[in-house]
Amino acid sequence: MFMATSPAIAQSAGKKPPVLLAQGQPQPAVPQGQTFEEEIIPQRYANNADVNAFINDMVARYDFDESALHSLFTGVSYSATAVKLVTPSPSPSVKNWRVYQSRFLDQVRINAGARFWRANQATLQRAYEEFGVPPEVIVGIIGVETIYGRFMGNFRVLDALTTLSFDYPNTANRADRQATFRKNLEDYLVWTRDSQIDPTTVLGSYTGAIGIPQFLPSSIVQYAVSYDGNKQIDLRTSQADAIGSVANYLRQNGWENGRPVVWKIGSDAGSLGVAQAAADGQPEPHWPLSQLLRAGLLLNEPDVDIASEAGTPVTVVDLPSPGRGTEFMLGLKNFYVLTRYNRSFFYALAVYQLGQRVKAQMEAGDATNNAVNNAAPPVAASQ
Repeated sequence: MFMATSPAIAQSAGKKPPVLLAQGQPQPAVPQGQTFEEEIIPQRYANNADVNAFINDMVARYDFDESALHSLFTGVSYSATAVKLVTPSPSPSVKNWRVYQSRFLDQVRINAGARFWRANQATLQRAYEEFGVPPEVIVGIIGVETIYGRFMGNFRVLDALTTLSFDYPNTANRADRQATFRKNLEDYLVWTRDSQIDPTTVLGSYTGAIGIPQFLPSSIVQYAVSYDGNKQIDLRTSQADAIGSVANYLRQNGWENGRPVVWKIGSDAGSLGVAQAAADGQPEPHWPLSQLLRAGLLLNEPDVDIASEAGTPVTVVDLPSPGRGTEFMLGLKNFYVLTRYNRSFFYALAVYQLGQRVKAQMEAGDATNNAVNNAAPPVAASQ
Protein backbone atom coordinates (compact mmCIF):
# COMPACT_ATOMS: atom_id res chain seq x y z
CA MET A 1 0.00 0.00 0.00
CA PHE A 2 1.10 3.59 -0.53
CA MET A 3 3.00 4.86 2.47
CA ALA A 4 3.49 8.22 4.19
CA THR A 5 0.24 9.57 5.57
CA SER A 6 -0.32 13.31 5.38
CA PRO A 7 -1.55 14.27 8.89
CA ALA A 8 -2.97 17.56 7.67
CA ILE A 9 -5.22 15.91 5.09
CA ALA A 10 -6.26 12.89 7.17
CA GLN A 11 -8.69 14.90 9.29
CA SER A 12 -11.79 12.79 9.30
CA ALA A 13 -12.90 9.75 7.35
CA GLY A 14 -16.45 10.13 6.10
CA LYS A 15 -18.51 7.65 4.13
CA LYS A 16 -17.46 6.93 0.58
CA PRO A 17 -19.30 9.20 -1.87
CA PRO A 18 -21.14 8.03 -4.96
CA VAL A 19 -18.90 8.10 -7.99
CA LEU A 20 -19.12 8.42 -11.74
CA LEU A 21 -17.79 5.83 -14.14
CA ALA A 22 -14.42 6.99 -15.40
CA GLN A 23 -11.72 4.75 -16.67
CA GLY A 24 -8.21 5.37 -17.89
CA GLN A 25 -6.83 5.05 -21.40
CA PRO A 26 -3.88 2.86 -22.32
CA GLN A 27 -0.91 5.14 -21.83
CA PRO A 28 2.21 5.42 -23.97
CA ALA A 29 5.09 3.57 -22.36
CA VAL A 30 7.02 6.19 -20.40
CA PRO A 31 10.26 4.94 -18.85
CA GLN A 32 9.89 4.77 -15.08
CA GLY A 33 11.67 7.59 -13.28
CA GLN A 34 11.63 9.93 -16.29
CA THR A 35 10.71 13.49 -15.34
CA PHE A 36 9.34 16.45 -17.25
CA GLU A 37 10.72 19.35 -15.23
CA GLU A 38 10.56 21.76 -18.17
CA GLU A 39 6.82 21.05 -18.46
CA ILE A 40 5.93 21.87 -14.84
CA ILE A 41 4.71 25.23 -13.51
CA PRO A 42 4.69 25.31 -9.68
CA GLN A 43 2.18 27.11 -7.45
CA ARG A 44 -0.28 27.87 -10.24
CA TYR A 45 -3.15 26.79 -7.99
CA ALA A 46 -2.32 28.85 -4.92
CA ASN A 47 -4.95 31.58 -4.45
CA ASN A 48 -6.84 30.35 -7.50
CA ALA A 49 -10.54 31.29 -7.41
CA ASP A 50 -11.76 28.03 -8.97
CA VAL A 51 -9.57 25.93 -6.70
CA ASN A 52 -10.72 27.92 -3.67
CA ALA A 53 -14.34 27.20 -4.57
CA PHE A 54 -13.47 23.52 -4.93
CA ILE A 55 -11.80 23.56 -1.51
CA ASN A 56 -14.87 25.17 0.08
CA ASP A 57 -17.03 22.43 -1.46
CA MET A 58 -14.75 19.68 -0.11
CA VAL A 59 -14.85 21.23 3.34
CA ALA A 60 -18.63 21.48 3.30
CA ARG A 61 -19.35 18.00 1.95
CA TYR A 62 -16.50 15.90 3.32
CA ASP A 63 -15.34 17.78 6.42
CA PHE A 64 -11.81 18.45 5.17
CA ASP A 65 -9.61 20.93 6.97
CA GLU A 66 -9.68 24.13 4.88
CA SER A 67 -6.18 25.34 5.72
CA ALA A 68 -4.75 21.87 5.03
CA LEU A 69 -6.29 21.81 1.55
CA HIS A 70 -5.02 25.32 0.80
CA SER A 71 -1.57 24.19 1.85
CA LEU A 72 -1.86 21.07 -0.30
CA PHE A 73 -2.87 22.94 -3.47
CA THR A 74 -0.13 25.50 -2.95
CA GLY A 75 2.27 22.66 -3.62
CA VAL A 76 0.46 21.40 -6.73
CA SER A 77 2.17 21.99 -10.08
CA TYR A 78 0.50 22.66 -13.41
CA SER A 79 1.39 19.86 -15.82
CA ALA A 80 1.79 21.27 -19.31
CA THR A 81 2.68 17.76 -20.41
CA ALA A 82 -0.70 16.38 -19.32
CA VAL A 83 -2.47 19.20 -21.16
CA LYS A 84 -0.39 18.54 -24.27
CA LEU A 85 -1.15 14.83 -24.21
CA VAL A 86 -4.93 15.24 -23.90
CA THR A 87 -5.10 17.94 -26.57
CA PRO A 88 -6.38 16.55 -29.88
CA SER A 89 -3.95 16.87 -32.76
CA PRO A 90 -4.95 19.53 -35.34
CA SER A 91 -4.41 16.82 -37.97
CA PRO A 92 -5.61 13.57 -36.36
CA SER A 93 -3.82 10.43 -37.44
CA VAL A 94 -5.70 7.99 -39.64
CA LYS A 95 -7.10 5.04 -37.69
CA ASN A 96 -5.20 1.87 -38.47
CA TRP A 97 -6.35 -1.36 -36.85
CA ARG A 98 -3.44 -3.47 -38.07
CA VAL A 99 -0.86 -1.05 -36.63
CA TYR A 100 -2.78 -0.83 -33.34
CA GLN A 101 -3.13 -4.61 -33.19
CA SER A 102 0.58 -5.16 -33.75
CA ARG A 103 1.39 -2.75 -30.94
CA PHE A 104 -0.49 -4.80 -28.35
CA LEU A 105 -0.23 -8.35 -29.69
CA ASP A 106 3.55 -8.55 -29.87
CA GLN A 107 5.37 -11.61 -28.60
CA VAL A 108 6.96 -9.72 -25.69
CA ARG A 109 3.51 -8.91 -24.31
CA ILE A 110 2.22 -12.43 -24.94
CA ASN A 111 5.19 -13.98 -23.13
CA ALA A 112 4.75 -11.56 -20.23
CA GLY A 113 1.07 -12.49 -20.10
CA ALA A 114 1.89 -16.18 -19.86
CA ARG A 115 4.30 -15.50 -17.00
CA PHE A 116 1.68 -13.36 -15.23
CA TRP A 117 -0.94 -16.09 -15.68
CA ARG A 118 1.32 -18.81 -14.30
CA ALA A 119 2.33 -16.68 -11.31
CA ASN A 120 -1.32 -15.87 -10.50
CA GLN A 121 -3.11 -19.00 -11.67
CA ALA A 122 -4.94 -19.66 -8.40
CA THR A 123 -6.04 -16.02 -8.04
CA LEU A 124 -7.27 -15.85 -11.63
CA GLN A 125 -9.26 -19.05 -11.11
CA ARG A 126 -10.74 -17.70 -7.88
CA ALA A 127 -11.76 -14.50 -9.64
CA TYR A 128 -13.38 -16.53 -12.42
CA GLU A 129 -15.36 -18.57 -9.92
CA GLU A 130 -16.44 -15.49 -7.95
CA PHE A 131 -17.05 -12.95 -10.70
CA GLY A 132 -17.54 -15.10 -13.80
CA VAL A 133 -14.80 -13.35 -15.77
CA PRO A 134 -12.37 -15.76 -17.52
CA PRO A 135 -8.65 -15.47 -16.76
CA GLU A 136 -7.78 -14.60 -20.36
CA VAL A 137 -9.97 -11.49 -20.27
CA ILE A 138 -8.33 -10.19 -17.08
CA VAL A 139 -4.90 -11.03 -18.48
CA GLY A 140 -5.78 -9.21 -21.70
CA ILE A 141 -6.80 -6.01 -19.95
CA ILE A 142 -3.79 -5.84 -17.65
CA GLY A 143 -1.48 -6.63 -20.55
CA VAL A 144 -2.83 -3.85 -22.74
CA GLU A 145 -2.96 -1.35 -19.89
CA THR A 146 0.51 -1.69 -18.33
CA ILE A 147 2.22 -4.86 -19.63
CA TYR A 148 1.44 -6.45 -16.25
CA GLY A 149 2.62 -3.53 -14.14
CA ARG A 150 5.72 -2.66 -16.16
CA PHE A 151 4.51 0.82 -17.18
CA MET A 152 2.14 2.41 -14.66
CA GLY A 153 2.99 6.07 -15.26
CA ASN A 154 5.26 8.52 -13.49
CA PHE A 155 3.07 11.62 -13.27
CA ARG A 156 2.06 12.89 -9.85
CA VAL A 157 -1.63 12.05 -9.83
CA LEU A 158 -2.48 15.16 -7.79
CA ASP A 159 -0.79 17.39 -10.38
CA ALA A 160 -2.45 15.65 -13.34
CA LEU A 161 -5.97 15.64 -11.90
CA THR A 162 -5.76 19.25 -10.69
CA THR A 163 -4.44 20.44 -14.04
CA LEU A 164 -7.14 18.65 -16.02
CA SER A 165 -9.86 19.73 -13.58
CA PHE A 166 -9.11 23.44 -13.84
CA ASP A 167 -7.02 23.90 -17.02
CA TYR A 168 -8.37 21.39 -19.51
CA PRO A 169 -7.60 22.52 -23.07
CA ASN A 170 -10.23 24.36 -25.09
CA THR A 171 -11.96 21.47 -26.85
CA ALA A 172 -15.57 20.82 -27.81
CA ASN A 173 -16.06 18.51 -24.82
CA ARG A 174 -14.10 20.67 -22.35
CA ALA A 175 -16.94 21.13 -19.85
CA ASP A 176 -17.72 17.42 -19.67
CA ARG A 177 -14.06 16.44 -19.37
CA GLN A 178 -13.38 19.00 -16.66
CA ALA A 179 -16.39 17.74 -14.72
CA THR A 180 -15.11 14.16 -15.02
CA PHE A 181 -11.63 15.07 -13.81
CA ARG A 182 -12.99 17.23 -11.01
CA LYS A 183 -15.05 14.26 -9.78
CA ASN A 184 -11.93 12.11 -9.92
CA LEU A 185 -9.96 14.74 -8.02
CA GLU A 186 -12.68 14.80 -5.40
CA ASP A 187 -12.68 11.01 -5.11
CA TYR A 188 -8.88 10.96 -5.07
CA LEU A 189 -8.70 13.27 -2.06
CA VAL A 190 -11.37 11.32 -0.17
CA TRP A 191 -9.76 7.97 -1.06
CA THR A 192 -6.25 9.00 -0.05
CA ARG A 193 -7.53 10.49 3.20
CA ASP A 194 -9.61 7.44 4.11
CA SER A 195 -6.75 5.11 3.16
CA GLN A 196 -4.18 7.18 5.03
CA ILE A 197 -2.15 7.81 1.88
CA ASP A 198 -0.14 10.98 1.32
CA PRO A 199 -1.85 12.43 -1.78
CA THR A 200 1.40 13.98 -2.99
CA THR A 201 3.16 10.61 -3.32
CA VAL A 202 0.94 8.67 -5.71
CA LEU A 203 2.17 8.33 -9.30
CA GLY A 204 0.11 7.36 -12.33
CA SER A 205 -0.70 8.20 -15.93
CA TYR A 206 -1.07 11.71 -17.34
CA THR A 207 -4.85 11.37 -16.83
CA GLY A 208 -4.48 10.23 -13.22
CA ALA A 209 -5.00 6.50 -13.77
CA ILE A 210 -3.34 4.40 -11.08
CA GLY A 211 -1.66 1.06 -10.75
CA ILE A 212 -1.47 -2.25 -12.57
CA PRO A 213 -5.01 -1.99 -14.02
CA GLN A 214 -4.89 1.83 -14.51
CA PHE A 215 -7.99 2.67 -12.47
CA LEU A 216 -8.98 6.31 -12.15
CA PRO A 217 -9.80 7.30 -8.56
CA SER A 218 -13.56 7.17 -9.16
CA SER A 219 -13.18 3.58 -10.34
CA ILE A 220 -11.00 2.74 -7.33
CA VAL A 221 -13.73 3.99 -5.01
CA GLN A 222 -16.48 2.11 -6.83
CA TYR A 223 -14.86 -1.10 -8.05
CA ALA A 224 -11.47 -1.82 -6.45
CA VAL A 225 -11.30 -4.71 -3.99
CA SER A 226 -8.70 -6.15 -1.68
CA TYR A 227 -8.15 -9.65 -3.06
CA ASP A 228 -4.97 -10.73 -1.31
CA GLY A 229 -6.47 -11.07 2.16
CA ASN A 230 -4.88 -8.05 3.87
CA LYS A 231 -8.00 -5.83 3.67
CA GLN A 232 -6.00 -3.00 2.07
CA ILE A 233 -6.50 -2.08 -1.58
CA ASP A 234 -3.16 -1.69 -3.35
CA LEU A 235 -3.37 -1.58 -7.13
CA ARG A 236 0.27 -0.60 -7.63
CA THR A 237 2.00 -3.62 -6.10
CA SER A 238 -0.65 -6.28 -5.41
CA GLN A 239 -1.32 -8.37 -8.49
CA ALA A 240 -4.13 -10.11 -6.61
CA ASP A 241 -5.87 -6.80 -5.90
CA ALA A 242 -5.51 -5.83 -9.56
CA ILE A 243 -7.01 -9.14 -10.70
CA GLY A 244 -9.95 -8.99 -8.31
CA SER A 245 -10.62 -5.33 -9.11
CA VAL A 246 -10.66 -5.84 -12.88
CA ALA A 247 -12.98 -8.83 -12.48
CA ASN A 248 -15.31 -6.86 -10.22
CA TYR A 249 -15.29 -3.91 -12.63
CA LEU A 250 -16.35 -6.09 -15.54
CA ARG A 251 -19.00 -7.96 -13.60
CA GLN A 252 -20.50 -4.73 -12.24
CA ASN A 253 -20.66 -3.41 -15.79
CA GLY A 254 -22.61 -6.41 -17.03
CA TRP A 255 -20.16 -9.17 -17.99
CA GLU A 256 -22.08 -12.32 -19.00
CA ASN A 257 -20.35 -15.51 -17.89
CA GLY A 258 -19.99 -18.08 -20.64
CA ARG A 259 -21.09 -15.79 -23.47
CA PRO A 260 -18.98 -14.85 -26.51
CA VAL A 261 -17.24 -11.51 -26.98
CA VAL A 262 -17.30 -11.33 -30.80
CA TRP A 263 -18.54 -13.31 -33.77
CA LYS A 264 -16.76 -13.48 -37.14
CA ILE A 265 -18.71 -12.77 -40.31
CA GLY A 266 -18.36 -14.05 -43.85
CA SER A 267 -15.81 -12.51 -46.20
CA ASP A 268 -18.19 -12.40 -49.18
CA ALA A 269 -19.17 -9.09 -50.74
CA GLY A 270 -22.75 -9.33 -49.47
CA SER A 271 -21.72 -9.77 -45.84
CA LEU A 272 -19.17 -6.96 -46.03
CA GLY A 273 -21.73 -4.65 -47.61
CA VAL A 274 -24.31 -5.28 -44.88
CA ALA A 275 -21.66 -4.80 -42.20
CA GLN A 276 -20.46 -1.54 -43.72
CA ALA A 277 -24.02 -0.19 -43.87
CA ALA A 278 -24.73 -1.19 -40.24
CA ALA A 279 -21.42 0.04 -38.79
CA ASP A 280 -22.59 3.16 -36.96
CA GLY A 281 -19.93 3.33 -34.25
CA GLN A 282 -22.32 2.62 -31.39
CA PRO A 283 -20.71 0.28 -28.85
CA GLU A 284 -24.01 -0.88 -27.37
CA PRO A 285 -25.40 -3.98 -29.10
CA HIS A 286 -28.54 -2.80 -30.90
CA TRP A 287 -28.92 -4.80 -34.13
CA PRO A 288 -30.85 -8.08 -33.74
CA LEU A 289 -28.75 -10.78 -35.37
CA SER A 290 -31.76 -11.91 -37.39
CA GLN A 291 -32.11 -8.47 -38.99
CA LEU A 292 -28.53 -8.54 -40.28
CA LEU A 293 -28.94 -12.11 -41.51
CA ARG A 294 -32.11 -11.22 -43.39
CA ALA A 295 -30.22 -8.36 -45.04
CA GLY A 296 -27.71 -10.86 -46.41
CA LEU A 297 -24.95 -11.07 -43.80
CA LEU A 298 -23.43 -14.51 -43.28
CA LEU A 299 -22.09 -15.56 -39.90
CA ASN A 300 -18.75 -17.38 -39.94
CA GLU A 301 -19.34 -19.26 -36.71
CA PRO A 302 -20.20 -22.94 -37.38
CA ASP A 303 -20.90 -23.68 -33.72
CA VAL A 304 -23.45 -20.89 -33.23
CA ASP A 305 -27.09 -21.98 -33.15
CA ILE A 306 -28.52 -19.24 -35.35
CA ALA A 307 -32.12 -20.10 -34.49
CA SER A 308 -31.61 -19.67 -30.75
CA GLU A 309 -29.43 -16.57 -31.23
CA ALA A 310 -31.74 -14.82 -33.72
CA GLY A 311 -32.82 -12.19 -31.23
CA THR A 312 -29.35 -11.58 -29.81
CA PRO A 313 -28.42 -7.89 -30.13
CA VAL A 314 -25.03 -7.15 -31.67
CA THR A 315 -23.02 -4.16 -32.80
CA VAL A 316 -20.96 -4.06 -35.97
CA VAL A 317 -17.29 -3.55 -35.14
CA ASP A 318 -15.45 -1.83 -37.96
CA LEU A 319 -11.65 -2.13 -38.13
CA PRO A 320 -10.21 0.14 -40.81
CA SER A 321 -6.60 -0.16 -41.98
CA PRO A 322 -5.37 2.16 -44.75
CA GLY A 323 -4.34 0.32 -47.87
CA ARG A 324 -6.57 -2.68 -47.24
CA GLY A 325 -10.27 -3.37 -46.90
CA THR A 326 -11.99 -2.59 -43.61
CA GLU A 327 -12.45 -5.68 -41.46
CA PHE A 328 -15.72 -6.28 -39.63
CA MET A 329 -16.85 -8.39 -36.68
CA LEU A 330 -19.99 -8.55 -34.59
CA GLY A 331 -19.66 -7.46 -30.97
CA LEU A 332 -21.92 -8.94 -28.31
CA LYS A 333 -22.73 -7.72 -24.79
CA ASN A 334 -19.31 -8.74 -23.46
CA PHE A 335 -17.61 -6.71 -26.18
CA TYR A 336 -19.62 -3.70 -25.05
CA VAL A 337 -18.52 -4.35 -21.46
CA LEU A 338 -14.89 -4.18 -22.57
CA THR A 339 -15.60 -0.79 -24.15
CA ARG A 340 -16.80 0.37 -20.73
CA TYR A 341 -13.18 0.01 -19.60
CA ASN A 342 -12.10 2.09 -22.60
CA ARG A 343 -14.57 3.36 -25.18
CA SER A 344 -12.68 2.13 -28.24
CA PHE A 345 -13.41 -0.73 -30.61
CA PHE A 346 -9.67 -1.14 -31.21
CA TYR A 347 -8.99 -1.34 -27.48
CA ALA A 348 -11.72 -3.87 -26.74
CA LEU A 349 -10.71 -6.19 -29.56
CA ALA A 350 -7.00 -5.91 -28.70
CA VAL A 351 -7.81 -6.91 -25.11
CA TYR A 352 -9.83 -9.90 -26.30
CA GLN A 353 -7.25 -11.04 -28.84
CA LEU A 354 -4.29 -10.61 -26.49
CA GLY A 355 -6.08 -12.75 -23.92
CA GLN A 356 -6.77 -15.39 -26.54
CA ARG A 357 -3.12 -15.42 -27.67
CA VAL A 358 -1.87 -15.79 -24.11
CA LYS A 359 -4.41 -18.55 -23.45
CA ALA A 360 -3.26 -20.40 -26.58
CA GLN A 361 0.36 -20.15 -25.45
CA MET A 362 -0.58 -21.44 -22.01
CA GLU A 363 -2.47 -24.39 -23.53
CA ALA A 364 0.42 -25.17 -25.90
CA GLY A 365 2.80 -25.22 -22.96
CA ASP A 366 0.49 -27.50 -20.99
CA ALA A 367 0.18 -29.86 -23.97
CA THR A 368 3.97 -30.02 -24.32
CA ASN A 369 4.38 -30.71 -20.61
CA ASN A 370 1.75 -33.43 -20.72
CA ALA A 371 3.44 -35.05 -23.70
CA VAL A 372 6.75 -35.07 -21.86
CA ASN A 373 5.21 -36.44 -18.67
CA ASN A 374 3.34 -39.16 -20.56
CA ALA A 375 6.35 -40.27 -22.57
CA ALA A 376 7.78 -43.70 -21.86
CA PRO A 377 10.63 -43.58 -19.33
CA PRO A 378 14.10 -43.93 -20.81
CA VAL A 379 15.67 -47.38 -20.81
CA ALA A 380 18.30 -47.64 -18.12
CA ALA A 381 21.85 -48.15 -19.33
CA SER A 382 23.13 -51.67 -18.80
CA GLN A 383 25.54 -52.09 -15.96
